[in-house]
Amino acid sequence: MAIIVPFRGVRYNQAQAGQLADLVTPPYDVIYGDEQKRYYEKNDYNIIRLEYGESHSNDDNQNNRYTRAHAFFKTWLEERILVHDGQPAIYLYEQEFTASGSRLTRSGFIAGVGLEDYETGIILPHEETLSKAKEDRLELLRHCHANFSPIFGLYDDSSLTVEKIASRYKQNTADEEFTDENGESHRLWMINDPEDLAAITNLFKSQKVYIADGHHRYETALNYYKEMRAKGDSRFSFCLMTLVNLHDPGLVIYPTHRLVKNVAGLNAKEFLNNLEKIFTITTLPLPDTDREAILSAELDTNTVLMADNHAFLLYLGDEKLHRLLLRRAADNQLMAAGRGIFSPAWRSLDVAILQSLVLEGMLGIDKGKRAGGANLAYTREEADALRRVDAGEFQAVFYLNPTRVREVTEVAAAGDRMPQKSTYFYPKLITGLVINDFTV
Repeated sequence: MAIIVPFRGVRYNQAQAGQLADLVTPPYDVIYGDEQKRYYEKNDYNIIRLEYGESHSNDDNQNNRYTRAHAFFKTWLEERILVHDGQPAIYLYEQEFTASGSRLTRSGFIAGVGLEDYETGIILPHEETLSKAKEDRLELLRHCHANFSPIFGLYDDSSLTVEKIASRYKQNTADEEFTDENGESHRLWMINDPEDLAAITNLFKSQKVYIADGHHRYETALNYYKEMRAKGDSRFSFCLMTLVNLHDPGLVIYPTHRLVKNVAGLNAKEFLNNLEKIFTITTLPLPDTDREAILSAELDTNTVLMADNHAFLLYLGDEKLHRLLLRRAADNQLMAAGRGIFSPAWRSLDVAILQSLVLEGMLGIDKGKRAGGANLAYTREEADALRRVDAGEFQAVFYLNPTRVREVTEVAAAGDRMPQKSTYFYPKLITGLVINDFTV
């Protein structure tokens, strides 16, 4: 059973802090380059100072991004920039956004979720993680004793129990509502009625939770809970999570494409000849004019083809776009080396096919090299990837189709983890809407 924990959320006092749109950010791991500085400049109380503070050249053990986050959090609570809600609650959360030209709404709820070892089969991961990110999140948790951003979790309830409860609350004005800088709308309602809280917690007595985003934060929270429990402190037995039903019509996954670099001796013609031993290859000219429109059209076609094929697009900087097709099979014989190690669900993933047969099998980009980043980078910017290959920054780009939601849950249920960056759930959850403070 998954344990759902109502909690006294900490929220911005907008009368003191300013408008929410100027106070929140995306998750820390999608804030790049100058964006961190931009959020610092938007508002003196922007959540960036807590969740992803700047590092300085003179930082030491007494003064660093984690000690500063602690000081900001303590001061903002004392000055009522941030305020605890009066009683434990679960928070309904709705995001309205545009994807592929359509306006969609994704609904979920924010709660504490009891921490469990993956081996129990109650909380299930779907992607590999890196230790460096976990060390960073652990230091933040140690210093602040708070969750500033929620993990993104999925659950499977075709009876729509939470949605039926939510429909009553959504008839009322939201407790929080704003539109962010990307034109996405965010709405929040508090649930603190005992019967509604009981209905939600009882539902999860028979539920598994699949981690969609936030593996590093979940594993950090679990490790810290064990660390503190050994010292006799049991406060950290849950983590902040936003849970979305697999049956939600607004659940969207985008692909993350692979950029290849620094592979010694990579010859385009020889590489294509090797690929032809596995894939059926169709080549399309990609002239300078309208190349982005052609790429977009081919990506749409690729998505259609994925029903019956593992389908990829490859660009090698030769003004040609190469489509690679491999017929789907119940258990692909080319992936036989993974039998007994990986489940059929894992072996049937597009991203696993690409990683095993091409990146590892032909280019020698093994697990160590992927972790180090010397030969592989990731992007969602399709046209920009073409330009970066043309500029010589990369040798090739592989365009992937999006992973399907059912593939995420099937791989997780089988006890496997997808390769890194297999999924990009869109939109990201906002950081700073509700904070969990373990000290209350």
